Amino acid sequence: MSNDMHIRVHHVTRVEGHGNIEVNVKSGKVEKVQWSVPEAPRFFEAMVRDRHYTEVARITSRICGICAIGHTLASVKATEDALGMEITPQTRKLRSLLKHAENYDSHVLHVLFLVAPDLVGAPSVFPLVNSHPEIVKKALRLKRFGHEWGAAIGGRTTHPNRVVPGGFSELPQLRPIRDLREKLIKEVVPDLKDILDLVLSLAEKFPSFNRPTEFMAVSSAEEYGLYDGAVQTILPDGTKEQYRTADYKKYTNEYVVPASTAKYTKNKMGSYMAGALARFNNNFEMLRPEARAVAGQLGLKPLCFNTFLNSAAQVVEIVHSAHEGLRLMEELIAGGFRDEAPVKPTRHGAGTSAVEVPRGILFHCYSYDKNYMCKGGDCIIPTNQNHANIQLDLEKLVPELLAAGKNEQEITLACEMLVRAYDPCISCSTHYLDVKFKRIKRIPDTF
Repeated sequence: MSNDMHIRVHHVTRVEGHGNIEVNVKSGKVEKVQWSVPEAPRFFEAMVRDRHYTEVARITSRICGICAIGHTLASVKATEDALGMEITPQTRKLRSLLKHAENYDSHVLHVLFLVAPDLVGAPSVFPLVNSHPEIVKKALRLKRFGHEWGAAIGGRTTHPNRVVPGGFSELPQLRPIRDLREKLIKEVVPDLKDILDLVLSLAEKFPSFNRPTEFMAVSSAEEYGLYDGAVQTILPDGTKEQYRTADYKKYTNEYVVPASTAKYTKNKMGSYMAGALARFNNNFEMLRPEARAVAGQLGLKPLCFNTFLNSAAQVVEIVHSAHEGLRLMEELIAGGFRDEAPVKPTRHGAGTSAVEVPRGILFHCYSYDKNYMCKGGDCIIPTNQNHANIQLDLEKLVPELLAAGKNEQEITLACEMLVRAYDPCISCSTHYLDVKFKRIKRIPDTF
């Protein structure tokens, strides 16, 4: 094996957006390990200025086509906090059901279509159509169900149009929810068992890795934190600390680095992790029994510091959301729907929310004037909270792989797999632009 390596991964594949990996090894010594984001910055916080409160969520849901439900929910929750809008228990239950639809849908996509090829040694999902046709068919059925689930509650899965500040513009119909329940019991749960068997057979393919870090997630005493709860962190020694959502800037501490157009964050340590593994480590006790059983089968237990097992935690959450979604559907079917109009604003000011999207904790904050026009917004995306953790993971991973005698191709694949394990939405996280103003000397008028 050569003592020199020059790894350049220009745009890691099977992730959303563009991220680069660069590794330089000279005479067996690591000189450079760098994760960078070259995406153009986005200006959604500017787009919401001077918009009526009823328009803001429609704009910010476009931050991400995969986490559109989560952005919608985070947006309306922040607006409701700012304008003193108390939603009803029925609205909360419907929104929780919608949130589970997004988590289930996105995790199925990531684990079965983006991560699975690495575990079976394929360059993409397409070769699996021939090698594992039945598994691919079941994966597609599971994915389709996620779309149907989100559309039945939100009007559509991508950029839901029924969720508005104060409630729902239109309530779902009971018939589609009954149909979802039947399909969940008769088709989805059996398919999930077969998919789980596949993941279990491939579990040893997840790389071994251990880097203690801080984990941040929404946490609730009532349920596995997704839609609502306090912000909680857990440190490597098991210490947990909870924070007020309104103080989000004090524990996210955004900063910029020269290599990226995305901001980075940190709290107690040099970085923290958000996502399924962070939720699992913070909220294991609140998982459904069916999901805890799956975690046991996978050998996954808190505290887990193997970033690659974020995908295994996503499998646990798929099972959790399927069974928790079934419970919520049955409650709604049994109780029926009350005809409720969205509640109206009672005050104006600033408001903040924290919602879990598939990739981790998401913050939205807005301020409104007396006419309920938005005067400013701030969004902190899960992936930009993970960038520093990705960098530190890579800095630990590469020397370990070199010491184990791995060649350049093996190291390249392992680095790509580590980034993919985060399931990053890279373009959603780009908010930084370094602008340099140059004063131009005025040319004298010679005429």
